[in-house]
Amino acid sequence: MNPIDNTVWDAALERLLDDVYTFARTGPRRHEDWGMDVLDVMDRSVTDPRGWRTLEWKSDKEGRESIRASYPFLSLTAEQVHAWTYPVTASAAAELLASLTQEWYYEARPVRTRADRDNVLADARSVLSRFGADADFRTSSDLARTSATPDFLADELTGGRAFTDHVMDLGLIAVSADEVGVFWSFNAN
Repeated sequence: MNPIDNTVWDAALERLLDDVYTFARTGPRRHEDWGMDVLDVMDRSVTDPRGWRTLEWKSDKEGRESIRASYPFLSLTAEQVHAWTYPVTASAAAELLASLTQEWYYEARPVRTRADRDNVLADARSVLSRFGADADFRTSSDLARTSATPDFLADELTGGRAFTDHVMDLGLIAVSADEVGVFWSFNAN
């Protein structure tokens, strides 16, 4: 994966996730335990260390003000973040991020049958390249419970333990030496 600049990041992030109910934010690594850094991103106590674009639905603002800062995310611990996510390869992470481009709960194979499949996957790889070749990736998907290389394009997407108040959610975490990225998709039924 080649590092990218903010214009490539912004364009790829917008093409991928701007039209679906998602959360896409990054934050700095400030703790030895990356789980703590993920929680900082979820509760928005940190900003993107590079000042690059983030995505989240404005409709969640009321929940953040009246329910909790991490809304729609639950009040979690770093231990729960570790226990409720599974490691995946960079290739599987790109497939998952690409799959979050549509309402995954309602569409069994959202990327596999798309005419622009290769472009969507290229955008996902571009976004994840920000975290470097040595990045670690984790997902909440039960598909990764037994394999670090699940085929997110061939199988129906599956969530795992709920990280939010919503009926269904599915997420990807990217961890590098300097940054963490949190990419989450929601089906708020």
